[in-house]
Amino acid sequence: MPVHRGANLHYTATALSCMPHVRTVAQVFTARETTEGAGVRLHRAFGYDELPLFDPFLMLDDFRAKNPHDYLAGFPWHPHRGIETVTYMLDGRVEHGDSMGNAGTINAGDVQWMTAGSGIIHQEMPKPVDGRMGGFQLWVNLPRVHKMHRPRYQEVKRAQIPTVQPQAGVSINIIAGTVAGVQGPVKDIVADPEYLDVTLGAGTQYTHPVKSAYTAAAYIIGGAATFDPGTDGKTGNRTMLLFSGGDEVRVQSSEEGTRFLFFSGKPIREPVAWGGPIVMNTQEELRQAFAEYRDGTFIRTKA
Repeated sequence: MPVHRGANLHYTATALSCMPHVRTVAQVFTARETTEGAGVRLHRAFGYDELPLFDPFLMLDDFRAKNPHDYLAGFPWHPHRGIETVTYMLDGRVEHGDSMGNAGTINAGDVQWMTAGSGIIHQEMPKPVDGRMGGFQLWVNLPRVHKMHRPRYQEVKRAQIPTVQPQAGVSINIIAGTVAGVQGPVKDIVADPEYLDVTLGAGTQYTHPVKSAYTAAAYIIGGAATFDPGTDGKTGNRTMLLFSGGDEVRVQSSEEGTRFLFFSGKPIREPVAWGGPIVMNTQEELRQAFAEYRDGTFIRTKA
């Protein structure tokens, strides 16, 4: 009998070790007002001051606005190197063009995942549609070995973004990653990211699995919710949540429901030298990038 008791204890310990670990909320941030581009007023959910908490993510800007004067000045021609910029539109549109001759429009529901790599110069000009304009831009860092790769775009239209309902009261637009066996259209990204637009109906609980070694975060864009077991109360619009380690994230929506952006990715864990729109590993690389921009040799890949 002692052998059997030992076996039972071993079985129990093994079973417990295999149980999913729910991530707590490690830190909570409130998006702060700032001005970027030629005078665009927006809310920054996180950015330079939070390095390296969100690694591999660098910044999330929320440019939802009701007043056209807050955004019509736009983001005139500027350079990027060493990062990826991800623009996701909810309303209105953004007209863009670049140094490689690309031009187009990001409409409501569309995504543009731009890998700046070795360098690109572009402009982004927000425009209202039916009086409405708003969206988000996420910056994703590139590891040293990919910073000088050829620039590229992944242009994704709303019709290409799958929507899944893994359970009653839950609807998820999958930009990148996989939910319920359905994969999003953005692929072959170094950070192996998830980028989800999640809507929960009133009083709905949802549990989402996450790779345990990956950074995970959520940004509330509507309604309110409690993320169990980390927060003491409800979190509402323009609240940024950074989760601790674990295998899954659990959320309980309020009686008004909630909507949030969820993203996770593999940390890079490399030094960051950040100067405006350029992110490298060392200050010398940063100085070189700006010197090349000034003398006209910044663009390594021509159209």
